[in-house]
Amino acid sequence: MAKLTLDDLRKLRDEKKKTLSRRSAEGKRAEVVIGMGTCGIAAGAKAVFDAFLDEMSKAGIEDVTIKQTGCMGLCFSEPTVEVLCDDMPHVVYGNVDDKTARRIVREHLAGKALVSDHIFDKPSTDIIKHR
Repeated sequence: MAKLTLDDLRKLRDEKKKTLSRRSAEGKRAEVVIGMGTCGIAAGAKAVFDAFLDEMSKAGIEDVTIKQTGCMGLCFSEPTVEVLCDDMPHVVYGNVDDKTARRIVREHLAGKALVSDHIFDKPSTDIIKHR
C-alpha cells in the first residue's frame, strides 16, 4: 500500500466530514430515512443509500439529512424510504431501487413533486414527531 501524504489525509478528512454532515439534522429542510433492516439490506437498500448520496451530491443538495433505520414494517415493499420535508406531505416510498432513488432526489427533494408510482404509505399524523 502506498504511503499517504499530509495532503492525502486532509482530502480524506474533508470527504468524510462532508459525508458525516449529511447525517446531521441541524439546519436541514428535509430528512430521508432508508430502511436498512435485514429485509431492506437483502432487497438492495445499501445500493439505494449510495444512490441517494451520489445523486444529492450531483444535484448540490446539502440541506437534506440522510439516515438509516431498522425495519419499517413494510417488508413486502423493500427497500423502503421515508421522506419528511417541511413543506410537503411525509411519505414512505416502496420498492425503491437506485434508479427510483435518483428520481426521488430529482423530483421530490429538488422538484417538490411526489413520485406517486412508488408511494406505499404515509406516517400517521398522530405519531409524527414535530421538529
